[in-house]
Amino acid sequence: MKALVVVCDGLADRPLRDGGLTPLERAETPQMDRIAEEGICGLMDPIAPGVTPGSDTAHLSLLGYDPFQTYTGRGPFEAAGAGLPLKKGDVAFRVNFATVDENLLLRDRRAGRLRDGKELEELLRGIRVEGAEILFKSTSSHRAVLVLRGKGLSHLVSSNDPHVTGVRVEGIRPLSAAGRKTARVLNEFLRKAREVLEEAPLNRRRREQGLPLANYLLVRGGGTVPSLEPLESRFSLRGSCVAAAALVRGVCRLAGMEVGEVPTSTTGVDTDIEAEVREVERRLEENDLVLYSLKGFDEVSHDGDVSRKIEFIERFDGYLSRLREMADFLVLTADHTTPVEVREHTADPVPVVISGPGVRTDEVRRFGERSCAKGGLGRIRGTELLPILVDLMGRSRKFGA
Repeated sequence: MKALVVVCDGLADRPLRDGGLTPLERAETPQMDRIAEEGICGLMDPIAPGVTPGSDTAHLSLLGYDPFQTYTGRGPFEAAGAGLPLKKGDVAFRVNFATVDENLLLRDRRAGRLRDGKELEELLRGIRVEGAEILFKSTSSHRAVLVLRGKGLSHLVSSNDPHVTGVRVEGIRPLSAAGRKTARVLNEFLRKAREVLEEAPLNRRRREQGLPLANYLLVRGGGTVPSLEPLESRFSLRGSCVAAAALVRGVCRLAGMEVGEVPTSTTGVDTDIEAEVREVERRLEENDLVLYSLKGFDEVSHDGDVSRKIEFIERFDGYLSRLREMADFLVLTADHTTPVEVREHTADPVPVVISGPGVRTDEVRRFGERSCAKGGLGRIRGTELLPILVDLMGRSRKFGA
């Protein structure tokens, strides 16, 4: 049997002040409602009640890994999602190309939303610092990832990103004795990077055009590569992932899953859902389980755009009949709640439904935050979802005699 887990990033919401319904409750979703009617529904705390999930920790949990035990920081997942080869002991960071003045006052955290850092990547990859091998890769627009490899490195260092403009960028500080070497290596790399970036041909052109320079690197989200038992050995399932978000691809890759190729130039409401659905179908032919993570719901929620969120929900609903036919089991859920009137992740539970043969159906007839609360699954945690699904697929192992 095959299973498809569809994770709608940021789909869940809170009741709107105007009308008292959530965007999901206001949307016309005949396919979601059909799945709810055919399946068993419930609410799910992606991590735990009252804990606000990040997309990385939520997807770790949905794959059955306890994030409290396995998560050290976002950097390794970003690096793995970008395709950098990681080894045990590596320390990885998220990076922004940014703009500073001659006094290191931060003028723009995204370098005028730099469209492509590949040209700068080539220059930065040539930097050498004693004590560590450095891997650097530009990912999308102003974003990049940085990996340090060597003995005696630690993720226990500060970020140099003040998160606000108009203040001076400070150096990296060790947060414990273990982080001293890493802080030294990072500060030396950042110093050399600034020299390279100031003279980069791309920044000469941007200076002539009056555009913000990409002349500094902001580093945050440091973490060591986690030791995750491969999904296949844990659940006896061959798994794959289809996701435009590099962060999610990284979680899946470090869990030993294959990662599908999808268009990454449009990851919001302009996502090429058709291309993603075709990749899901192809991946299901070769695997027992596919996790399909879709991003657009979250981006419009962070923008506070109710109408676009409803439109995207209804647009995606039109693809669910095809997705339902691809696998024996379909799970439909979200990785976290992102209310449009809050514009940030919150700890509210998300709706979840499992549809497939042998499922104990309940009385729920509509897929929504409040309707699913009446379902037969009750209220579960993210780490419990995959074991429930694996048992329904007939792949679970007996505990005890």
